Amino acid sequence: MAGDTVQQIKDKLSIVDVVGQYVKLERAGTSLRARCPFHAERTPSFHVSPERGTYHCFGCGVGGDIFTFVQEIDGLDFKGALKVLAEKAGVPLVFEKPEKRDERDRLFELLEVATIFYAGKMNDAARKYLTERGMKEDTIQLFRLGWAGNSWSELCDYLKTKGYSEKEIELAGMGKKTERGMNDKFRNRIMFPIGDSAGRIIGFSGRIFGADASPEAPKYLNSPETPLFHKSRILYGFDKAKMAIRKHNFAILVEGQMDLLASHQAGWANTLAVSGTAFTQEHASLIKRVTDNLVLALDADEAGIKAAGKAARAALQGGLNVKVAKLPSGLDPADLILKDPEEWRAAIRDSKDIITFLLDVLEEHAKQPDRFRRNVEAVVLPFISDVQSPIEREQYLQLIAKRLGVSVEAVTDAYNKVPHVPVLKQTPPSAVKAPSPTNSPKADRARQAYAFLIWQKSLPRPGIKVDIYATELERILGTDTFAALEALPDNDRESMRFGAELLHGGGSNMETEAEQLLSVMRKEDLALKLYRATVALKDAEAEGNEAEMARLMEETKLLTAQIAQQHKQV
Repeated sequence: MAGDTVQQIKDKLSIVDVVGQYVKLERAGTSLRARCPFHAERTPSFHVSPERGTYHCFGCGVGGDIFTFVQEIDGLDFKGALKVLAEKAGVPLVFEKPEKRDERDRLFELLEVATIFYAGKMNDAARKYLTERGMKEDTIQLFRLGWAGNSWSELCDYLKTKGYSEKEIELAGMGKKTERGMNDKFRNRIMFPIGDSAGRIIGFSGRIFGADASPEAPKYLNSPETPLFHKSRILYGFDKAKMAIRKHNFAILVEGQMDLLASHQAGWANTLAVSGTAFTQEHASLIKRVTDNLVLALDADEAGIKAAGKAARAALQGGLNVKVAKLPSGLDPADLILKDPEEWRAAIRDSKDIITFLLDVLEEHAKQPDRFRRNVEAVVLPFISDVQSPIEREQYLQLIAKRLGVSVEAVTDAYNKVPHVPVLKQTPPSAVKAPSPTNSPKADRARQAYAFLIWQKSLPRPGIKVDIYATELERILGTDTFAALEALPDNDRESMRFGAELLHGGGSNMETEAEQLLSVMRKEDLALKLYRATVALKDAEAEGNEAEMARLMEETKLLTAQIAQQHKQV
């Protein structure tokens, strides 16, 4: 990639432009702040510096520039973040020579070639099926649908002609080596390419179709786990839905690819689908990067309701607010949209929070009040334990008490007997903080003074004479302490720099503030020396060492005079 591409992107996109699309920023002195998108917090500790083009959270320790932010928030590698930001900035990407591409690059390219291959093989029968299911040609093109034919090795043979090895084909999940050679993973299937957050193809889902298809084959077949494809972390359509999710501040979750295509086509571009797996907390974490609100719109049959329950628990444990759209019995979202798009719109609009939805469903099927009560205890109360907000939990307990016609105390007592599964919260690797060189009040002030130095050194035009300040600070602290501060890891130094900017950024005279910091350090250094000299003087008196007593008396007089001089200069 051209050496100045990253800088071109930074020149066109400010840190505020990028971060502001994900979190609501508010002015805080010379920086901007928000509640951190990487961990749960009530008081904003996430700060953005427009001047530096960086961010830092004092709560969890994450920090960096626009590239690391997009990597963290969208779960991408650097090249994925580069692609996303280049598109936002309108900067063309120029890649290095082919021999410099790593294994992941090769796999991304292989899957892109496979996508083009499948799209080119789309036949009339598959297209007719899609059209009958309500799909328009624009939707087929936008989602790059394709067709895998009946041949045992057509794709593998094609990929080999493009220079990809059998090992790479198998590693990408597109083929498997057998006694007869390499066989294609997908045959007789309509192909749905699955992209990562940057839109790069990482895998496929194939729906069985065609006269030659085996009746014993699974209806849907997904790519296996690969270095790029991890189904527990991927949501189909996320790359195309994330901007709409931010705009509408909620996501719709459906079960299948056809459901998603129909919903997007009907105007709900904020729709996502699971890819052949149960909804997980990792999926919830992916959604929470762009919204706190999720509407479940899974099939209305018994299996769909059970899936909705499992998905709701994972979503609640992931900190999402969960609603459920009630669909007509016997219709999945794709069928409902084809039948009546307005009824789909009404289902989304009238969706109910998960607890209310469960209460309604259980009460509808309960023939006796006692049975309703037992079902609520067995089914609904476990969901309450997944709700992250204590206030919200209390409100739900009150709602359940009202629906059952009993006291809140009785419901609370029953709830307390429910086994509570602890929610595992992941800490970003960058949030692990290194210990300070020392842990004392003096060490804190030393870090503050050193943080001021880091901040000033980072500025294009420092407000102080950096070299003089550094020399004096090292003299006061001592070589060993100064060296320990110099050896702090980058994330700790960035935290200190951000703190100094927040504390001193509004000042008008940096030289004065620098001198005040050094003056405090000098006073503390002199006071410590005076204390040590006084203790040593007492020891010398006890031992009757007159020569040592005379020397220490002179030292204490000198230190006392120096301390007085420091106070006069304030």
